[in-house]
Amino acid sequence: MQRHFHEELDALKQTVLAMGGLVEDQIRRVMRALLERDSDLAQEVIDRDRQVNAYDVEIDEKCVELLALHQPAAGDLRFITTAMKIVTDLERIGDQAVNIAQRTLELNPEPQLKPYVDLPRMAEKAQRMVKESLDAFVSRDTELARRVCGEDSDVDALKEQIFRELLTYMMEDPKTIPRAIRLILVSRFLERVADHATNIAEMVVYMVESKMVRHMLA
Repeated sequence: MQRHFHEELDALKQTVLAMGGLVEDQIRRVMRALLERDSDLAQEVIDRDRQVNAYDVEIDEKCVELLALHQPAAGDLRFITTAMKIVTDLERIGDQAVNIAQRTLELNPEPQLKPYVDLPRMAEKAQRMVKESLDAFVSRDTELARRVCGEDSDVDALKEQIFRELLTYMMEDPKTIPRAIRLILVSRFLERVADHATNIAEMVVYMVESKMVRHMLA
């Protein structure tokens, strides 16, 4: 019975990782859609969000089933509750990819306002945070989890930099305002991806150390 339970926990972990891989790919694809002005790819990202939502429901149901049938204690209980919280953040990361895809569809009919330099850098950092937070979850690596939390400030700094630059465009030429606002929104969506990765990392610390560090690590 105990062996079967731990096999189910391992299967749960693999499903969480599969969902994580999907949302990472969603961020990759949507940034390519933005940079290459590829509306078809942006629409694909929106359509694929159904798969993200399906994983969210599947994992939630599995966690509830494990809690009800096995009534786990201590470390196993923390693992299952952490998995439930992680998938909520992963689902929201998927939502941010959809938000970026929608702004891409709005931007593509218009001339490109400026070369995209900081947005790809921001996306790369946020995407890496997602990957590292999931790596920390799998390996129970609290040092890596804390490092992810520290990286959030880099993403915030890039968002502020993008905002200041686009504000200059809007002040110099009011016709740029609609495009600039959409790009500012893209930077905010990427910032939220990093925030969700930070949430995952904080939950890893809780899972391993039984210590709640939300809003405390930086």
